[in-house]
Amino acid sequence: MNTLRRTMPMYRDMGHLLNDFFNLQKQDDSSYIETGTWSPLVDIKEEKDCFLVIADVPGVKKEDIDISLENHVLTLKGERQFEKTEQHQGYTRRERTQGQFYRRFGLPQTADDAKITARYTHGVLEIRIPKREAATEKKIEISVEE
Repeated sequence: MNTLRRTMPMYRDMGHLLNDFFNLQKQDDSSYIETGTWSPLVDIKEEKDCFLVIADVPGVKKEDIDISLENHVLTLKGERQFEKTEQHQGYTRRERTQGQFYRRFGLPQTADDAKITARYTHGVLEIRIPKREAATEKKIEISVEE
């Protein structure tokens, strides 16, 4: 049983790698591309009137985060920096990552690029992307010529 517990994370990680590989092949834009030395976890949620992008970026200063939009692709980039320390200076373990991150997400055509807002609270970045107002159907009268 103990051996099974040790190998399960390996299978889970392999499954994630395969899913990422095949999903990236299906993408015709640059959605879900991540690069950098670390990558913040992101949730994307569709609500009735908007899309929400929620990113966990603890330890990143507001001025070190850049949000941009080009050709319906939302880009998040930034950098998390900790204090400068000498190698092995009193640490028995150091797991928190630092450095740059870069994430891109393709937006649906229903997103209203002009009205995007963002707020940053307690290490959580929330980007609200309103949906465009639905095109209303217009009745066209037909005139009869005799």
